[in-house]
Amino acid sequence: MPRTSAPAVAPADLGSYQQAVRRVLTCDLITASRPRPGVLDQVLRWADELAADLHRLFGYTLIATTDHVRLVRELDALDPTQTQAFSRRGRPFDRRRLAYLCLLLASFQRSQIEISLADLVARLTPAANAVQGLGYDPTDGSHKAALVDAAHWLLDRGALHLSDGSLEAWAATGDQGDALFDIDHEVCEVLFRPARPVQHLGSAAGLLAEPLTAASPREQAARRARRLLVERPVVYFADVEPEVAAVLRGRGAAEELARATGLKVERRAEGVLLADPAGTFTDRPFPGRGGAVNRTAGLLLAKVADLLETSLAALVALPVPPLPADQADLVRLVDAGLPRDGVVAGLAWTPEPPGTDDGAGPPERLEAPLVERARWETMIHELFAEFGAASFGGAWQQDPYGLLDAALALLAELSLVRPVPGGALVLPAASRYRNLQGALPERADSGQLPLGLADPAPAEAAPAGPPPFETAPPDDPGPAPEPTAAHAPAEGNR
Repeated sequence: MPRTSAPAVAPADLGSYQQAVRRVLTCDLITASRPRPGVLDQVLRWADELAADLHRLFGYTLIATTDHVRLVRELDALDPTQTQAFSRRGRPFDRRRLAYLCLLLASFQRSQIEISLADLVARLTPAANAVQGLGYDPTDGSHKAALVDAAHWLLDRGALHLSDGSLEAWAATGDQGDALFDIDHEVCEVLFRPARPVQHLGSAAGLLAEPLTAASPREQAARRARRLLVERPVVYFADVEPEVAAVLRGRGAAEELARATGLKVERRAEGVLLADPAGTFTDRPFPGRGGAVNRTAGLLLAKVADLLETSLAALVALPVPPLPADQADLVRLVDAGLPRDGVVAGLAWTPEPPGTDDGAGPPERLEAPLVERARWETMIHELFAEFGAASFGGAWQQDPYGLLDAALALLAELSLVRPVPGGALVLPAASRYRNLQGALPERADSGQLPLGLADPAPAEAAPAGPPPFETAPPDDPGPAPEPTAAHAPAEGNR
């Protein structure tokens, strides 16, 4: 039984409790109908225990009412892979859709209980036109489509309820149609819960958790370590602060999360990860049948494994760029677009950007072999020749390099490769897939390319201490690496 603050959880109920933990961590908002009927009741059964455990383990705040459950997180870093948090029909929102969504939320007044689509457009138009480079033109089909997607995002989460009319009919018939919405202000409030008032921020880093310092208590580092384990697909010791790496190297943090969530811990010389054999604790199932990009990524890893076995000495090993440096660049990029008007200088919160040198660098530098771009292009051509271009779907059969870019982007999000100028560095966790095999289906070609794991080779004696990622667990090639919870949660929890 896990060491939680819920000693009343009986062993027979442990599976139900673990499922509730996973639901809360992977769903941005749980309602009577989202993600599906019945889930809200399952989670509310454990609301008190979940609130205590999630705060103790991660510093998270659980908001639970009879109508919805929402987890408010502590963010340690900006995550450029969080594209599914704001999306519709699998397509991530662009900047226009994100801006319209924010303006729609800002237009709701607490005194209102319903609003028409015409009133929404009337309020959105001047607000959007006041933003340089944004605007709203009712005669522009792309603007209307963006507004429809933003409104559907709110409808899907229960912030709005459609009581009459249709968004699609309005978009198709110009301004002739209309729709009427009921506003759920409680849902609107929990959807937007910034760590600090955004109008008082001088940097996007102000939305992040307090940085670790030499005077930080050990529990702060422990909480950050636990958050990283459920936020990232794999945590490399070289990418985190020495205090966090020390917590992760010890036996305790990862194992405690495994007991609370039902996931499995994999430890290696370079890092640690939580894996979900069921493949549900993630927004990036891999390997799997998730489409041509997913399958191509797996097949590329298999070819990379062959390359490492036969030509490792011929490959150049380079230091992996540290994530804190990438984070600092990302913060600077976001800050370049922040409006300065309206910020109260006396109240502005402008912390040091992540990655700033505070005298304590990473405990070590990770090195990884470089696979040049030309080798990646050769691999994709070999796959097209081996399986046939039609096997990769109509969208990609004439664009092998586009498919290669999409596959490498997926592998980068899974922390299996790190793109660099001229190619990509193959990170240690990628070798977990050296037994990955691809095969065409025996049935008539439908554009689907399944993947499977080959039977593992006989186990060899494991070296003392955590083995490197190159060595699979004895008698087990290892489950698919599942990017856990908020790497980009299944429902985009943010």
